[in-house]
Amino acid sequence: MPKNFPPTPPNGAIIGLLVPGCPVKLRLVSALVLLLCSCLGVSASDQKPSAQNQDSIPHLSKQTRMDLIHGLADEIIFIRTSFPMGKIGLSLKNGIISPSGADLQHLMALWGPAVKPGDEARITSVEIKSDRIRFEINGGPVKKQKWYQRIEFGGTMNTSPVSPGDQNANPRGTYVDLEFDHYVPDLTPQKFKDLLRPVFDFDAKTAMEAYLDTVPPNVKEAIQNHHVLVGMNREMLIYAKGRPPKKIREKDGETEYEDWIYGEPPQDVDFVRLVGDEVVRVETMKVDGSKTLRTAKEVNLEPSPSVAKASQQKPPNAPSLRRPGEPVQDPNAPVGGQMPPVIQPPPPQSPPGPTGGPNYAMR
Repeated sequence: MPKNFPPTPPNGAIIGLLVPGCPVKLRLVSALVLLLCSCLGVSASDQKPSAQNQDSIPHLSKQTRMDLIHGLADEIIFIRTSFPMGKIGLSLKNGIISPSGADLQHLMALWGPAVKPGDEARITSVEIKSDRIRFEINGGPVKKQKWYQRIEFGGTMNTSPVSPGDQNANPRGTYVDLEFDHYVPDLTPQKFKDLLRPVFDFDAKTAMEAYLDTVPPNVKEAIQNHHVLVGMNREMLIYAKGRPPKKIREKDGETEYEDWIYGEPPQDVDFVRLVGDEVVRVETMKVDGSKTLRTAKEVNLEPSPSVAKASQQKPPNAPSLRRPGEPVQDPNAPVGGQMPPVIQPPPPQSPPGPTGGPNYAMR
């Protein structure tokens, strides 16, 4: 060891390695510096946003656009989620559907459902925009006509269209927007189908297969085994047991209920009670005379939307002839401080007398 080598610094400080006449130590320091720089570069590259990866995908090409429209237009699909009626459809971005939850339930209660899980539908239009693709099903929310369907011919009294429209077309059309961050990327039609998986099922062969993918696992197993669980709704009950051969409506106090009866002796007979849209009781009479009764809730589902009342559908700003700030008048209130005159009914007419004249006899 050279005599001019300084003593080792405390705590193993790296500055003790940077001394003349120590080539081994300098090479070790160089290796450590290079390793540190490479680690910092890797960590910086990992922290780059994923949007750069999306930007690396090219824009939708003309050929892919044609393949997408020709491949998905007029495609028969099965629905995996509920769509509300009206001009407001659904939006799908990064696998998240909006509106959902309470907002979707409100639209369903206000306008009713356009399609429900398990329903069969048809994609009637594929419209590609700057950052989204709109898929209209069952004709879309707005009824469209060709230009020649508006032409009519006839005489002075009667006219008839040149090309009459389809009277059996489903008026409950709707749509879903598949949204992207900045632009529509150049993907294959199968990839677009995978992105639409939360709302559309392209692989199901029957409505039963499409519906079973939208229910909880225990409900799916019960439907496949034709078993009824307390807490099911009407749709689940119909998928599990079918429509009942017998149905009884009764009233227990202020609660109205229905008993759906499945089976006849000498077989097992199931009495399924529904209150509103929920199964609250399942009673089974077996062939040997024993009876089983289940009332404990076995399925927890979100409450189904109820139909809104007519008073709730009244527009808030209804047209009126009143001026701004003018009070609302009661139609039964007196006009000008005086009550309107009361119109007396005409006096009763007496039956004619024996001679055909009026009868003036007092009663």
